[in-house]
This record gives sequence, structure tokens and C-alpha cells, in this order.
Amino acid sequence: MFENDRVFHSVAAMGHERRTLTIWIQIIALLCLCDGSTAQLSFSVSEEVDKGSIVGNLAKDLKINVQELEKRDLRVVSGNSKKYFDVDLKTGALYVCDRIDREELCPNTAKCSLNIEAILSYPMHLHRIEVQIIDINDNAPSFREKEKIFNISESSFTGERYLLPVANDADTGNNSVKSYKLSPNEYFSLDIQSGGQHSESAELVLQKSLDREKQSVIYLTLTALDGGKPTRSGTLKIVVNVMDINDNAPIFSQSLYKAQVTENAPFQTSILTVSATDLDEGINSEIVYAFIERGNFNPEAVFSINPDTGEITVTGKVDYEENTAYDIRVQASDKGTPSRSVHGKVLVEVIDVNDNTPEIIITSLMSSVKEDAEIGTVVALVTVTDKDGGGNGLTNAKIIVSVPFQLKLNYKNYYSLTVDGPLDRECVSQYNITIIATDEGTPPLSSTSVIPVHISDVNDNAPQFTESVINVYVKENSAVGATIFTITAVDPDTEGNAKIIYSSLDGISRSIPVTSAVNINSETGDIVSLQSFNYEQMKTFQFKVQATDSGVPPLSTNVTVNVFILDDNDNSPSILAPYSEHGSVNTESIPYSAEAGYFVAKIRAVDADSGYNALLSYHLSEPKGNNLFRIGTSTGEIRTKRRMSDNDLKTHPLVVLVSDNGEPSLSATVSIDVTVVESSADIQTQFRHVPIKEDSFSDLNLYLLIAIVSVSVIFLLSLISLIAVKCHRTDGSFSRYSAPMITTHPDGSWSYSKSTQQYDVCFSSDTLKSDVVVFPAPFPPVDAELISINGGDTFTRTQTLPNKVRYDVCFSSDTLKSDVVVFPAPFPPVDAELISINGGDTFTRTQTLPNTDKVRNNTPPN
Repeated sequence: MFENDRVFHSVAAMGHERRTLTIWIQIIALLCLCDGSTAQLSFSVSEEVDKGSIVGNLAKDLKINVQELEKRDLRVVSGNSKKYFDVDLKTGALYVCDRIDREELCPNTAKCSLNIEAILSYPMHLHRIEVQIIDINDNAPSFREKEKIFNISESSFTGERYLLPVANDADTGNNSVKSYKLSPNEYFSLDIQSGGQHSESAELVLQKSLDREKQSVIYLTLTALDGGKPTRSGTLKIVVNVMDINDNAPIFSQSLYKAQVTENAPFQTSILTVSATDLDEGINSEIVYAFIERGNFNPEAVFSINPDTGEITVTGKVDYEENTAYDIRVQASDKGTPSRSVHGKVLVEVIDVNDNTPEIIITSLMSSVKEDAEIGTVVALVTVTDKDGGGNGLTNAKIIVSVPFQLKLNYKNYYSLTVDGPLDRECVSQYNITIIATDEGTPPLSSTSVIPVHISDVNDNAPQFTESVINVYVKENSAVGATIFTITAVDPDTEGNAKIIYSSLDGISRSIPVTSAVNINSETGDIVSLQSFNYEQMKTFQFKVQATDSGVPPLSTNVTVNVFILDDNDNSPSILAPYSEHGSVNTESIPYSAEAGYFVAKIRAVDADSGYNALLSYHLSEPKGNNLFRIGTSTGEIRTKRRMSDNDLKTHPLVVLVSDNGEPSLSATVSIDVTVVESSADIQTQFRHVPIKEDSFSDLNLYLLIAIVSVSVIFLLSLISLIAVKCHRTDGSFSRYSAPMITTHPDGSWSYSKSTQQYDVCFSSDTLKSDVVVFPAPFPPVDAELISINGGDTFTRTQTLPNKVRYDVCFSSDTLKSDVVVFPAPFPPVDAELISINGGDTFTRTQTLPNTDKVRNNTPPN
């Protein structure tokens, strides 16, 4: 019962002292936090505390509102494999989440601490936290041996000392072994000697001469006490056998031997030789050397001693990282009966060798880094450790290749890998960052580690078209719903940032809205026609296409699309009056005396198409009369081939075929009856059988006369204005232009050249009159064309494609003169031109259109 009460009071006292110790620990932790720098926080906690015990308040120490902890994603990262601490995001408290055993974490070490990192995101901040692990007295001292036997001669002198085993205590500081106590007896006393930083020793001192006959065996108890509260203890039984005679003990030459050994020294390397002497003679003076095992260290695991010579050599692995020094006790015993012995102390210092490469530990904080990440963004934490000591354990780390990242030193050997430059995923999508850590040993050792950093995409690139302006050519009368072109844009971004949607913007057209002409597929970019185009109604239109990616925010780019309608030969030639009048009788008369080349008639026709599709040729398709008449292939003039003879018929029916040069060629025909009369006096003007009103002067004729007079006045005023403007312009203003060249030929035809325009020209004329129709191409691309019509039915044509503008020009003339009306194309405006063709084969021409080249004598421009 008494024993139970004593245990209860002991436990109660232990609890009260533990609470007092906890209070002092918290006070010390607060003082450390107040004096600490912002770079590192210090806390302390006792080992073996309960899970959930609060170590400190991170929110208070980091000066962060508790409400912001979850938003900023406060985390605690430990470099150890086992996580001992965690943080409560609701209160900001740092608490213990696993059992802490200081003896397990820091064996044989006086100071024990755990280093952890507190990480705050948005923005990223790092705080180093050092938690000191305070030892509690949870281990009692213990002896390796349960019983120690001494054989002491009765002739031993008082004052002789006998080394006692030392007790081991896993605790440190005040909780470790502090004192020894020997059970009361009349022969021996206990002497405690401090070994400085290495150890303490307890020696049994003979206080009174032994008398084997009085007491042959002495039983003692050695008690080891620690400094904890309550105090813990361990005991060792000592048995002293009192031996007789051999009254001199060996003596070492030195009380303390010191030696050095290099780490990783080869086996059998000699360290030093201990020496002892004995004043006895004979067998009592022969000495045997041996190690004394003390505590947890057995010297024979690393060293060996020659029992005869006392030479100590290396027989195991000497590792500086495990032990920086070895405290060895050597015993010298004689061979007397009983044997007498003495112990000596050998201190072996281990010299460090740079045999450990630095170790790089990487804690990745981001799986990928956005390409618009700001400079200073923390990507990963890097810790470099080296097990060597001194300069061999000092390390430096750096990045060995040029990358937009840097290794920033946080504290001692703790680094942060941060963004140090602009990132562009389109150039580099992943960086393999090689970090090299080098120690300061001789020679230095190093190790490398590769950190893969993935760059995630940001929508920073707008879609791009391959061309700034896209020209699309479509044949007229093409099928509705056909794909006329496919727009393609590329985006160097990825995934949704590179998904492109196409849309059409407002277009420009003179006749129809673009939305009714074409449609664009938003996904593929296919431009689909919504109608069949007619070149004669619309030659071109323009609209814009916008390519937009699917990023956030979306980026877009526009491109202009010019659609050119290509002419198709879908219009047949039309015969002009007078031979085209409905119901008319096409009859011409010639005198019997007509010479070869006599002008009979002129067929005029037009074609609504353009280019070669509107270039007409004339042929006589009726076999009769082919030996008497011929027709100008390009002029449509019907003339006689020879003089008349008596065998010729009086009436010659002729059929004229007018064909264009399209593919396939379209044609029209006209019939003319040519009557031969005896003389030119008999030739009368043939009137067409067309109904004519009896009114001599109707209202319609009045309107027509007024219109003709108005047009004539406007024409004259325009001509005078153009001449005046031209006269007032300086020569320099026309330095970049040159007038077009028109060349006449003996047969009445002419050629026209202009270097910056293109014209499709159709000619028809007879001896006294000439009509001209000019059909230029609708768009830039062509230079002028030159047509020279020679005598007969042949012609030559020279054409170069344009580079600027084109014009639609129509000429009409009667027998003695020709007036010109110029209809400009719907694109870049130009000055007008006037051509007046007088009687005969001469004409005058006024031109203010820009020109850069000249053509003379039907010679193409250089």
C-alpha cells in the first residue's frame, strides 16, 4: 500500500513538473518569435506530446488574417519522409500530427530540431520554420552489463582505482546521466571524473586494505542517476573477488593517448601503439593489452589491438559522418596470479575526407507554369545537403544552362526556383532545368538534378492568314452551293486557344449584298456561293473574313477577300441596225461598172461578253457569189473581188455569219440581197420596210432633238474644260505620264496602245465611216493591248496584261464623224478621253489618262 502511494505521488509530481516545463517552453518560444527575423520562425515543443498539441500560431506570426488562410492555401512542407506538423486553416495554429520521439530523430545529439517550410500562395511566399524538439526524461539510465566482476589482490594499496562501466541514457541535457552512487561499504569509495565534451567516468577507489581471510567476496551496487524530474536511475551489481599476492600493477607511459586517422583508411592501417610497464618480475610483469567495452561502443568493431605489442590498427570502416572521434579505453593486465591491470585512455580523431556528393532534394510546387507568369513566381523548392563536415560539407548550387529561371538562395542551403524572364510556349513548351550542386572539398564533388518545367499555353497569339489580301476567281454561271475558296488561318497557340471560327464581315458590292452572294463555313473556312454570278451584271465584289480563336479573351484577325467574276461565253453576237431591224428587207445595189474593191455594205455587230468572247469575226457562208464578193474578217465590210461580167447574176443573195472567239464559239447570221444595176445613177437609197408614222414632226422627235442638243453642248463644254485644265498644268505634273499612240493604216484601220491600261477593241469601218467598240477587262491585272489590222482580212494583235486600272469605252460614229463616250470601270477614278473620227481615215483624239510608255508605228512599249 505504501509503495502504491509513493508511485501515485511520484506520478502527480511528474505531471506538475511537466506542465511547468511546457509553460516555460511556450514562454521561450514566444521570446524566440519576437526576436526572430522574418526569414525564419522558431518554435519549440516537447517530445512525446499528444497529437493535436499546438506548437504556435502561424497566422499571428506571419501577420495574416485567419480568413485569408484558405484563400492563400497555407501549406506546411517538411523535408523528412514523415510529417510531424500540420496547420489548422481555420485558426492558423501549427499543431503536432504524429508522435515525436527525440531519441529516434536525433540519436546521440544534444540539440534536436526539425526544419519545415510554410508556403503561402497567391502570391507565393515562403517562410522557414525551425521547431526545437525539447527532450523529456522518458528514458532511465542503464548499464550494458548486469554484473561487473573485479579480481582484486589483497595486497592492493589503498587509492588504487578500478574503472567502472558507464551508464547509458538516451536522453540529453539534464535528463541524461548526472551522477553515480555506490552502495555503502567500508572498503571502496566512488570517484567521478569528468571527461569534458566526450565522456564521464566512474572509478572504484580502494579506501582500505583488503583481507581475503576476513572477507573474500565483496558485493556492491552502483546506481546511475539522471538529472530529470522526477529522477530516473539504473543499477549495476559489482562483485569484488579478493585475490592474493601480485602487488604491482602495470603503468601506462601516458595517461592520455591521442591519434588521428583518415576517414575511409585502409584496413590494417596502424594508428598508434600504447605501452605499459610492470615493476614485478617474471610472469607477473608480462603484460597483455585489451580493449574495454564501454556503453554502446565496442572498439573491436572498428579497431584491433595487438595483445602483446599494444599496437592499435584499423579493422573496420572509419566514417566521419557516423563518428567524428573515438574514445577508447585500453586495459593493460599482467600475467600474475592474481593478475593486476591498469586502464588507459586513447582519443582517436577522425579526419574528414570529401567522400559524399551533395544531395539535391526537389519539392515541386507547380505542375506547369503559365507562359505569362510574372518574374519571381516560385516554381519549386530545392534543398541541398552534404553529409561531409567542415568545408567538405559546404555547398553551392546553380543552374548550368541559360534558361528564363533562376535559383534564389532562401536560407543556408535552401533555394527557390523562380521565373527570371519572359516565357513563350510557342517557342519552348518545356524546360529541362539542370541544377548542379558542388561542395567546397578538395577535390570538389558535385551532383546534378533535372527539373522538368512544363509551360502552359495562354491565348497571346491571334490567328494569322497566309496572305493580307485574298483574290478569288469564279466563273460566271457557276453552280449554286459550290465551294469557290477555302480560307485558312493558323494560330500557334494550342487547344481552345488555337480553335478558329470564321465569320464574314460587311462587304462592298454595287448591286447585291454580300450575304446573299456567298456564305462562309465557320469551322472549315469554306466559302460557298449562294447564287450563280453574271459577269455582265457584276464583275467583282469585296468582303472581309474574320478569324477568331476560342481563347479567353478571344483574339481575331481580318482579311480582305476580292472575288473576281470570270467571263463565260454566254452571249451570242447581236447584229446592229440597219440589218437587225425586224421585218426589214436587207437589199443593197451596186453598179455593173463597179471596180474590184467596190464597197457594198458593212455589217456591224456587238457581243455583251468581254475579251475574246466579244472579239467578232465576219464570214460569207453562202457559196453563191463567193467568187464575186468578199467580206473583211474583222471589219464586216462587203466588197467586190473583181469587175462584173455578163455571165454574173443580177441578184446575189449573201448570208453573213458573225462569230465570236469564245469557247465554244457563238454566232449570228444576216442575209443581204445584192442587186446589180446598169449604172450608179440607178442606185437609190433603199429604205427598210419599217412602219413609219405619217406625222412629220412628233413629240418624240422633239424630245430627241432636245436631248441631242443638250448632249452636244455638254460635250463641247467638257472638251473646252479639259483643254483648259491641260494647258494650265505644269510639265512636271505629267512627267510620269505619256500619251497613248494611235496609228492609222492605208486600209482605214488603226491601232491603239496604252501602257497602263488594257483594252479589248472591236473595229468596223468602211471608206467613209468607222465605228469602234472598246471592251476593257474589269480589273487591274493587265497592261495595254495593241491591235493592228492590215489590208485584207488578216490582223495581228499584241497584248500585255495590265497593272493598274481598266475602262469600258464605247464608240459610235456615222459616215463623217465619230463621238466617243467613256464609261469608267467601278474602280480607281480616271480622267475622261475624247476621240473624234472625221471623214475619211483621219481622226483626232483628246486623252488625259495616265500613261508611262509610248507606242509608235505599231511597236510594243519597251
